[in-house]
Amino acid sequence: MNLAETFQQYIKDQQLFPTNAKLFIAVSGGIDSVVLCHLCAKAGYNFTILHCNFMLRGNTSNTDEQFVKELAKNLQVPVQTIQFDTTGYAQQNKVSTQVAARELRYNWFNEVMDKGTDKSIKNYLLTAHHKDDDVETMLMNFFKGTGMAGLKGIPQKHDRVVRPLLFATKKQLTDYAEQYQLTWVEDASNSETKYTRNYFRNIILPAVKEKYPAVEDSLYDNVQRFKEAEILYKQAVEIHKKKLLKHKGEEVHIPVLLLQSIEPLNTILFEIVKPYNFTAAQTNDIVSLLKASTGKYVQSSSHRVLRNRNWLIISPIQAGENDVHIVVDGEGAYAFGQKTLNVFRQTNQVDINRTDQSIAYVNGNVLQFPLLLRKWKQGDYFYPLGMRKKKKLARFFIDQKIANTEKEKIWVLEMNKQIVWVVGYRIDDRFKVTGNTDTLVCLEVK
Repeated sequence: MNLAETFQQYIKDQQLFPTNAKLFIAVSGGIDSVVLCHLCAKAGYNFTILHCNFMLRGNTSNTDEQFVKELAKNLQVPVQTIQFDTTGYAQQNKVSTQVAARELRYNWFNEVMDKGTDKSIKNYLLTAHHKDDDVETMLMNFFKGTGMAGLKGIPQKHDRVVRPLLFATKKQLTDYAEQYQLTWVEDASNSETKYTRNYFRNIILPAVKEKYPAVEDSLYDNVQRFKEAEILYKQAVEIHKKKLLKHKGEEVHIPVLLLQSIEPLNTILFEIVKPYNFTAAQTNDIVSLLKASTGKYVQSSSHRVLRNRNWLIISPIQAGENDVHIVVDGEGAYAFGQKTLNVFRQTNQVDINRTDQSIAYVNGNVLQFPLLLRKWKQGDYFYPLGMRKKKKLARFFIDQKIANTEKEKIWVLEMNKQIVWVVGYRIDDRFKVTGNTDTLVCLEVK
């Protein structure tokens, strides 16, 4: 069979979508998405082209958008495009450009698919991921340590998102494009190895291929094995969950003695707590609760695992518990948690280098009220005293060897979204006392 026939047979065999489905195709203008559009048109599928202009490459971004519009015109199919301020979104949400682009495009894709379509016909989003992408994803996940779930590569279908080209290699797509004299646009960023996928594609895999010429086929075969192995893995995990978990309203109760007898303990326990936003790095801390006293707990962004007598109890954090913000609008005492923050100006001589972590002295010339006292959160960063480079608090806590149970109790004091003091630990270098400081502001925790 040729590629077009194999394409239709693959969709039918894998039951990716019915022939009368309404399809939306994410099209960048690159060779992969252009071939996907051509194959869908050749098969007679009903589809609309969707294109995102992320405004990251100047005039080239606009040229790509115009190319996609011409492609839709030539194929005589509808097209919708949108322009995003990707850089602004990334800065505002404190995420990388790649993460920003992904969030923006999938949010828009879902909006388009939910609007103005016949509710009696399910619609699908098609992306042009192919066999080479599948192998690269598996390798990246392996090195990141994502476990069994990551080793299965890219799923053929997830909810409304379908990848109908996973059976085809990049070379097969290129040969097809040349056979039909298709045109496409090249993204110059594909050759930049600063992006993880490009590093694997352009550096790692070619190097391995010198020793193992058939490495891509071997890795793809492994991906298929891992997909099946994960099915067995999930089945085994569900058996253990049924034995261990007792659901009581919003809480999940786990008997400690029974849990201690489970093998492999860490793996099963992680699979139990993962849906509640706990990370793999927290697994050992949760295991330590098996020998802890009543009242000890480990917390995620949304839930807490508490040791209570002979049980571990997973329960949601009460709404607003981590959203307390206290406005510090001048000198005085401010209660937070079980402590009090005293703020006052200091004009007499003091030892600003004292090691008592309950007191910090900051530059009164720089400090401006009001300040905000709140719990720290993921993504927070500051410039630790003595450093000129910023550091995320999560990394600072790791460097300071602060236990997860202690991290959950840490507050920060900020001014205009700049952290002044990681309370009880370190002030920000931008607020340090200098030789030109006229007034010290003393921050004291009791």
